[in-house]
Amino acid sequence: MGVIRHVVCAMSGGVDSSVSALLLKRMGYHVTGVFMKNWDSQDEKGVCSSERDCEDAYKVCKMLDMPFHQVSYIKEYWHEVFSNLLREYEKGRTPNPDIMCNKHIKFKHFYQYAVNTLGADAIATGHYARTSQEDEEVFQQKHVPPPRTLFRDRFEIRKPARLYQGADRVKDQTFFLSQISQDALRHTLFPLAGLTKDFVKKIAAEASFQHVLKRKESMGICFIGERDFENFILEYLEPKPGNFVSIEDGKIMGQHKGWFTLTLGQRARIGGQEDPWFVVDKDITTGDVFVGPTTNHPALLRDTLQTDRFHWIAEEPPVELVHTQMMECHFRFNNRMPLTPCTVTLNLDGSVWVMMKEPLRAMTPGQFAVLYKGDECLGSGKIIRLGPTKFTLQKGQNCTNCHPEDTDHQHPEPVR
Repeated sequence: MGVIRHVVCAMSGGVDSSVSALLLKRMGYHVTGVFMKNWDSQDEKGVCSSERDCEDAYKVCKMLDMPFHQVSYIKEYWHEVFSNLLREYEKGRTPNPDIMCNKHIKFKHFYQYAVNTLGADAIATGHYARTSQEDEEVFQQKHVPPPRTLFRDRFEIRKPARLYQGADRVKDQTFFLSQISQDALRHTLFPLAGLTKDFVKKIAAEASFQHVLKRKESMGICFIGERDFENFILEYLEPKPGNFVSIEDGKIMGQHKGWFTLTLGQRARIGGQEDPWFVVDKDITTGDVFVGPTTNHPALLRDTLQTDRFHWIAEEPPVELVHTQMMECHFRFNNRMPLTPCTVTLNLDGSVWVMMKEPLRAMTPGQFAVLYKGDECLGSGKIIRLGPTKFTLQKGQNCTNCHPEDTDHQHPEPVR
């Protein structure tokens, strides 16, 4: 290797980023480790978890003889991720802070810091994902600031970097990367692209990274930790008590502390009920949260959704979709759900309609619809509108068969 390339690796103190740094060093790059502090909190025992994470990241860098930096994005995280999360909950939606953190913090602020301040040729993270570029291609890309004009130069020809699922499909994290910019992706290495989690742990054990192997894997929303979500969100939003209402007959079943403490599909904690009830809809104008008596109640099943303006990772929609306004592909709105066949329709405003062959449970406004074509993650859009539920359609069908005098007794489904 003629010129030693400088790669800045995001270090979390976990096994994935630690092994990523190790692999980069073995490839002969000059590697700098950077720990990002995005949230200032303490765990149940009063210990600041980010300080412990930072120490673990520093230990790895010391073992690998790498420069180490710590940066704070607490202010940026609050304004660009957490404040947005609170607004979404107040509107009755269920946001995804992990997708927004990658978009605004890791692949914007951290990326700009690595390139502009540390002089990096590329950045690297411990995500289980891969791109269409070979490593050498990444280093041939020049950092191009976004255009100041509304439109790109029409004579500019660029082969876009594409985002693909990693070798470990169980750990694949393309879902969380579905909003990142093309510019950042073109300058990103994913050292774990072709590895499984088990093999990564084996590499860590052989490298004597015992302190990171002992750590529990982080799950759920990072800044909540092991705390109860309802108690956490009520620290930031005023309680707005309302009623749990049966979707079937309009009967009041109990009370809740605020619609923003609940999301579609979750079990509702209603006192005095022997059988479980599940949240099926919310009306933020009345404060009513509608519940159904079964986990797969028809009021939770829908087969159509609309997103806001869709974020295409390659910056442009697929040619097939542009030409015909319709495309067959796969989608998920939760990283744990299997990929589901769907038909996508492109709207004039850049939003898309997604139609499934079979109804899915608990699709929720505020979450992201992430599209895939084969192994490729195409991008994502925030769900802003849902089609009718199976329950609504069944009621409509029953209504056409009932006598006119019976229609007044039909309980209307809540209007958003």
